[in-house]
Amino acid sequence: MSEIILKMLLLMVGAYVIGSIPTGVIISKKFFGFDIRTQGSKNMGSTNTMRVLGLKWGILVQSIDILKGFASVMLLANLAGNNWNMCAADSFLNLPILQIIMGMTAVAGHIFSCFVKFKGGKGINTALGMLIAILPIELGIALGAFTITVGISGYVSLGSMVGAATLPIVLFLRYNLFNVDIKGYLTLMCFILGFVVLVFVVHRGNIVRLAKRSENKMEKMQFIKKIVKRNKQMA
Repeated sequence: MSEIILKMLLLMVGAYVIGSIPTGVIISKKFFGFDIRTQGSKNMGSTNTMRVLGLKWGILVQSIDILKGFASVMLLANLAGNNWNMCAADSFLNLPILQIIMGMTAVAGHIFSCFVKFKGGKGINTALGMLIAILPIELGIALGAFTITVGISGYVSLGSMVGAATLPIVLFLRYNLFNVDIKGYLTLMCFILGFVVLVFVVHRGNIVRLAKRSENKMEKMQFIKKIVKRNKQMA
């Protein structure tokens, strides 16, 4: 038991360090000479990077932040579970639990990054990378909900919250209605519900601004609204 706990702590340190890499801050300082947290919404995430530095830089930051969560699950959890024998029959761990712990540790690293005085980003992209590895089907549907929401409203924050709320609904329906065999269903459901709460907590400022209609809108991303408007003009 003590050996497994020691290995777990080592893995968590690794996942935390990976998640703590402040991608937006590094890129803004190295290529533009300023800290991205001093402009726009003062967040180091991809949305603010896209708004301040442009689309390609925002996509780069987003891709790397997603990779942080994905790598924490695929490299640390899966390799440790197989090579370190941490998910043996007599262990209190199973692979879904190990994956969740590593992924959430990386997300915590992004939110409370030791490289920027524990004031990081919101962790959405890092969580996205984790979910790609753990729940790819549920995530795919949630991304569809996110895309539709942003495509209509232009609010990335609103899309993130709608997408997050979609995850437990899809997981519940697949397991209970469509009888899909999902290993560690209860563990995953508890985790997803906790994740949804976390998403709404870190977006509490956005919720206030959305209510006041003062939230920053990405008008370029309102492609659904533009299509509907174009069709009305052609009719």
